[in-house]
Amino acid sequence: MLALVTVTGCNDGEADETATPASVPTGLGSFYAQKPSWKSCGSGFECATVQVPLDYAKPTGEKIGLSVIRLPAEDKSNRIGSLLTNPGGPGGTGVGFVRQAARAFGNDLRHRFDIVGFDPRGVAASDPVRCNTGPQLDRFFATDVSPDNRTETQALAGEGKEFADNCKARAAAELPHVGTVNAARDMDVLRAALGDTKLTYYGASYGTYLGAYYAEQFPRNVRALVLDGAVDPTLSSTEMLVEQAKGFETALRAFAQDCVKAGFCRFGDTVDAVLATVSSLLAKTDKTPLKNTRDSRKVTESLAVMGIARALYVKEYWPVLRQALTKATQESDGTMLLALADEMVERKSDGSYSNQTDANMAINCVDKPNPPDITTYGKSATEAQKVAPRFGSFVVWGGLPCVYWPVQPKQEPKPITAKGAAPIVVIGTIRDPATPYKWAQNLAGQLSSGVLLTFDGDGHTAYLQGNRCITEATNKYLLDADPPKDGTTCR
Repeated sequence: MLALVTVTGCNDGEADETATPASVPTGLGSFYAQKPSWKSCGSGFECATVQVPLDYAKPTGEKIGLSVIRLPAEDKSNRIGSLLTNPGGPGGTGVGFVRQAARAFGNDLRHRFDIVGFDPRGVAASDPVRCNTGPQLDRFFATDVSPDNRTETQALAGEGKEFADNCKARAAAELPHVGTVNAARDMDVLRAALGDTKLTYYGASYGTYLGAYYAEQFPRNVRALVLDGAVDPTLSSTEMLVEQAKGFETALRAFAQDCVKAGFCRFGDTVDAVLATVSSLLAKTDKTPLKNTRDSRKVTESLAVMGIARALYVKEYWPVLRQALTKATQESDGTMLLALADEMVERKSDGSYSNQTDANMAINCVDKPNPPDITTYGKSATEAQKVAPRFGSFVVWGGLPCVYWPVQPKQEPKPITAKGAAPIVVIGTIRDPATPYKWAQNLAGQLSSGVLLTFDGDGHTAYLQGNRCITEATNKYLLDADPPKDGTTCR
């Protein structure tokens, strides 16, 4: 996605670890029986393609190939199975994630699991949704998302409608089928194709939503699921964006506290002064874009906010954000903020983009109902701006194309209980910018076998971030299917 009192889950309805998985769904036998043809694809990795139906209601119709990668287990004699992963988004490439991060899972897991990633349908190398050209996305991201008058609102609406129209024109056949429900069904095909009786899975951010939907549809096929940086499935599309904007405000305050404490802040000597400086910078940039020494683009307010948001995802980026804000506030130079923004939306140096943005919008727009018109949508943006003055407008207006989307969602937001599933570990980070901590509390409370593991820290997601307590608790669960005590907090 562009991501307190502890609520705990109860462990009623736990699955028998020896229970037989659900039978193969009718008409899908050939998909479940396929054996991937693995081929070396460099640096110890193996790659393959797994076929799934484009439309599960028509399994004999058009098929699509899912791009899959694995780092094989090092101890073949004690191999448990596959650890399937998803890095989030939606729109993030799971193949790229495993190439980059597979060895970060640690020796214990790498000895006993194949670390597996896949590009979900519509993403990267799996029948990707492609709607917009590089210049079109440049214009979309630079558009003023804090409209001050009717003209600016109409310009924003025009960009949102053009985005939706481009997807209708260039990806109409795929749009009805890219949602999370179908991606979760794909995961069960992958489980079978990988040779696993039950699924072991790590999902981050949006990957928690995907994992929860998997557990809801296939509860008896769950071995161990880690849902890190959880999404609350009960929220509407705009409620989610408003809460996410508040999460970025929380993270920005944490950054400001760190900046002041470290004594490196050249743009404020108190937390409130830092926040006021950021607000002033954005207000000025709304009227006069910052300069950029990399190319001909101007750094608009929208791009500046995006750059700040990117740096808040990872605490290790905070020193970079200090430098970027210093340059922006003292020299009106937005080059560093633009580089951060480009990284967030995967813009390449040649001006082209990955399909992350197109896929993200396509999946989000069909997953939940959206407001019927820009007036209704604008009310959510106004609400967000009141509670999140620096991020509210930016986050909410960013989803505007969904108002004009050519495909209507078929499901409403609802709690996910996954009744009958084995224990599912939900990890929440208290000052997570993109997936607020209370979402993890809520999801763990909804799941009939939910177990909440809390990281009292900063940044987006907790596992793979180096905290020993989180790592040990998560690894033990993945290896032994033995979850930590519900309500455990790591610092």
